[in-house]
Amino acid sequence: MKNTVSKNPIDMYIKIVLLSLLLIWSFYIVKPFITLIVWSIILAVALHPFYEKLLKITKGKKKGMITSVFILILVALIIIPTINLTGSIIDSGQELYQSFNEGALEVPPPAETVKEWPLIGEKIYEVWSSASSNLEDFIVKYKDEISNSLGWLFSSFAGLMGSVALGLFALIIAGVFMSSADAGYQSGVSFVNRLSSGKGEEFMTMCVGTIRSVVKGILLVAIIQAALSYLGFVLIGLPGASLFALLVLILAIVQIPALLAMIPAIAIVFSYADTTPAIIFTIYAILVSLSDNLLKPMLLGKGLATPMLVILIGALGGMMLQGILGLFIGPVVLALGYQIYSTWVVEGTEEIPVK
Repeated sequence: MKNTVSKNPIDMYIKIVLLSLLLIWSFYIVKPFITLIVWSIILAVALHPFYEKLLKITKGKKKGMITSVFILILVALIIIPTINLTGSIIDSGQELYQSFNEGALEVPPPAETVKEWPLIGEKIYEVWSSASSNLEDFIVKYKDEISNSLGWLFSSFAGLMGSVALGLFALIIAGVFMSSADAGYQSGVSFVNRLSSGKGEEFMTMCVGTIRSVVKGILLVAIIQAALSYLGFVLIGLPGASLFALLVLILAIVQIPALLAMIPAIAIVFSYADTTPAIIFTIYAILVSLSDNLLKPMLLGKGLATPMLVILIGALGGMMLQGILGLFIGPVVLALGYQIYSTWVVEGTEEIPVK
């Protein structure tokens, strides 16, 4: 039987309305799970190369069991550090609260060398001395600033923990996606081909490459900086090393210089450590803070036709618009827009007749 296209405008209108209602209805049914599904797709795309290598090592035998073990290992790698970090933060908070209630909480006085810091030395020395001499008056005087800073830190920590919890569920679904990755990829190619004939393979390859580039160029760099920072904090004996490492991780993810977290750490180290170790730690902290300038060009946008600047702008703009999820969606959307624009310009140039 041949499919006939009705020329009756009323028939076409009814079909369009019914199709639109079906799409809208489907969207609202799926809406509560969209974030989880998108996270699962991102994780599946980012982790699939490792999953493929594991399958090659095991020669594809017992694929279901290999997938389950792979996901369980990843879940453990997330849960164990999260539990340790949360426990450390809770313990540190309880100690601070108990010391404050008992009146035993003291801020060590700043070293005289703090005054010699360029531009901000005198101001930091003055504020630090005020906190050291009378902590209660300092808290009352700067209660708004302290409240805002603590509020931002706690909200960032809560958001990070929420993302971790969401990531655990997303990992399980990502395992399902990875086990049927070829079929999913071909489905995506076919869908894009329906929108733009012959562009499916190109656009899907670009989307996959962009997601992996962002994971390596932003998340991986942030984790490296936080790990190196934590190592330095522990070796120098910095109180609350986990808190400072968490702050470095958050700042690095949101693309704010990690040096902002290092400055108070350096100041605290100078208050109790000898001059030579403190100077060595300061140099180390500055190098770790600036390491993203070396790592990002190596990892972000490597092997992609899309310029690194487009990916970076997409990551920053996407994060401002949609939070941590936008960090991945933004570059993909902007890269697609850039690719469509470039193709449109090139095709337009080719159509211009040569005189």
